[in-house]
Amino acid sequence: MFLRTIVNNAKRLAPNIRGMASQGPLVDLTVDNDGVAILTMQRPPVNSLNLDLLKELSNSLDEVARNKNTGLILTSSSSTVFSAGLDIMEMYKPDMKRAEQFWTTLQDVWLKLFGSNFVTAAAINGHAPAGGCLLAMSCEYRVMVSGKFTIGLNETALGIVAPTWFMDTMCHTIPVREAEYALTTARMFTVDEALKVGLVDEVATDKADAISKCKDFIEKFDNIPSLARAVTKQRIRQGAIERLQKNRKADLEDFLHYLNQPKIQQSLEMYIQMLKMKSSKN
Repeated sequence: MFLRTIVNNAKRLAPNIRGMASQGPLVDLTVDNDGVAILTMQRPPVNSLNLDLLKELSNSLDEVARNKNTGLILTSSSSTVFSAGLDIMEMYKPDMKRAEQFWTTLQDVWLKLFGSNFVTAAAINGHAPAGGCLLAMSCEYRVMVSGKFTIGLNETALGIVAPTWFMDTMCHTIPVREAEYALTTARMFTVDEALKVGLVDEVATDKADAISKCKDFIEKFDNIPSLARAVTKQRIRQGAIERLQKNRKADLEDFLHYLNQPKIQQSLEMYIQMLKMKSSKN
């Protein structure tokens, strides 16, 4: 059943999770005159989250925290994809030491983004499946560019159970009933559907408009004491944060156990072959 699910869904999901070697720095971090940091993912073609990109995201989040910037806007250099989620090549026939580092770095990025002291917003300028959706939801505010883009946690379509902290993040973003339905059905929301359910807060005409709307959100806190704002946010998110912090080792072991399953590796190999076939036809 698991393998059949992979095969049935691979063609539909293939454009969303391709990996590719990157050229140059994987992120760009700039700060505007108002002290707002703009963190741009730039790992072509689809910002697949491999270990190297996650490390740079983690380091950039540390830098924003050290510099005490007014806020952070997370976005993408791609015109069609925010982030396609986890790089499948990090999970296929992995070096287990690298796989461990990959997963713990992903945990770090989530803890730093979801639990940050600074204000966060996502300018979602393209598709955001799986891990891309997780990054967006980890921010406090989301603005998505209009178009034929989709966003959601679609892990179950590949026979994968999303980690509890992925689920927690979605339940902090949309109503629990909506989250349960979306997670169990691997629902990918259109821009309008995401706005209606609260998965995104605003719709923009283009990336520049999305960044502008994110800045407007960050500026709402100009007259709010930053410590009070940060502590309030972190206390609301405390349950989810502590759940991962207390279970990081078990979460890692679950991931590594998953990678060691022969059926999982067979499924990943089938999926990669389908991607290659699709690429050769284009």
